[in-house]
Amino acid sequence: MRFLFVHQNFPGQFRHVASALADSPEHQVVGVGALESIRDRPILHPKIQTLAYPFDRLASAQTHGYVRGYEVQVYRAQAVARLALELKASGFSPDVMVAHPAWGEAMFLGDIFPQAKLIVYCEFFYHGTGSDLGFDPEFPSSLDDQLRVRIRNSAQLVSLEAAHAGISPTAWQRSQYPAGFQNTIQVLHEGVDSARLTPDPTAVFERDGLRLSCADEVITYVARNLEPYRGFHTFMRALPEILRARPRARVLIVGGDEVSYGVSAPGGGTYRSLYCTELKDQIDWSRVHFTGKLPATDYLKVLQISSCHVYLTYPFVLSWSLVEALSAGCAVVASDTAPVREVIRDGDNGVLTDFFDARQLAHQVATVLETPDAYRDMRHRARAGVVEHFDLTTHCLPKWVQWLTNRGEPNTP
Repeated sequence: MRFLFVHQNFPGQFRHVASALADSPEHQVVGVGALESIRDRPILHPKIQTLAYPFDRLASAQTHGYVRGYEVQVYRAQAVARLALELKASGFSPDVMVAHPAWGEAMFLGDIFPQAKLIVYCEFFYHGTGSDLGFDPEFPSSLDDQLRVRIRNSAQLVSLEAAHAGISPTAWQRSQYPAGFQNTIQVLHEGVDSARLTPDPTAVFERDGLRLSCADEVITYVARNLEPYRGFHTFMRALPEILRARPRARVLIVGGDEVSYGVSAPGGGTYRSLYCTELKDQIDWSRVHFTGKLPATDYLKVLQISSCHVYLTYPFVLSWSLVEALSAGCAVVASDTAPVREVIRDGDNGVLTDFFDARQLAHQVATVLETPDAYRDMRHRARAGVVEHFDLTTHCLPKWVQWLTNRGEPNTP
């Protein structure tokens, strides 16, 4: 079979399945991404032909603010369509196309290759109320925001209408899509490598003169970027009470200072500087360590030495880091929000806490640190659940491969 994967940041979420398909002599795999995103990227697989489309278009200043994003998505869709026409002229005709619809790239693929099955990766469908927007009263949304996000779904809706099927990593993420599309969306996580993301009582984390191991009392927090969408403000406001209750505890905070989601920090600074300033006299900063973004090996060691791992999120896309922390056997204290409840059962494989209640979070973390033996079985169950339901090699990847080779037909044997 012939497969075409399209993602502006190729391979994106398709890394493992594209490589697995390319391993088979029966398949031909082509990957497409935006030149500015993938030009310096190492070769993913020697049998995957990777093509790049140049793209630097911006919306016109005269375009209505609500549709500027959509205008750029249409331009991007045209750029991908031109590249697809070149592929077609070269003799390549895919059986299955897999694309992330958020940037518009999937909109015209079905017109270029009408015989192929188009499958779109349904990561998140925006709502004016009831999910991330307006969730946090500290960052209220306006009617203008609500109307704008309705238009933000335009490229996804065009792509969904043209698609044969969709795939979402969690049931909650699928539930955010319009009811008329949900029965065409398969729920399947990309999976994590639980054989690598495993507990290690001998692990040591070393950085800039700091050396911590499992013998130390370490609170960990991880996010791509330190921002309210991932509960950074609640976590920071819990630290004074946590550090008073646990005088030996150290805190490792992993993540960058950019903004992945939501609005920028007030005043043009970073959320880290904002909350450090807010809490400046309430925290012993010698015990709080901001690592920035880490290489994969160091990140794993952070999870392996963790005495208590904190994960907080708005009702939004579930982070890989939560599943990875569970795989590493962390004692996880997480927000009692809908995406998290799909993975964590309170008191069984983790502890749930109110997203906004910094005092409750501090109490839950301190309790885990005070009585670590009481949470040993919870750690085992956390890892066992990942191995059973999220393991890349034994569970998720085989199902991805089977589903795509069945052309997105869930009932095909």
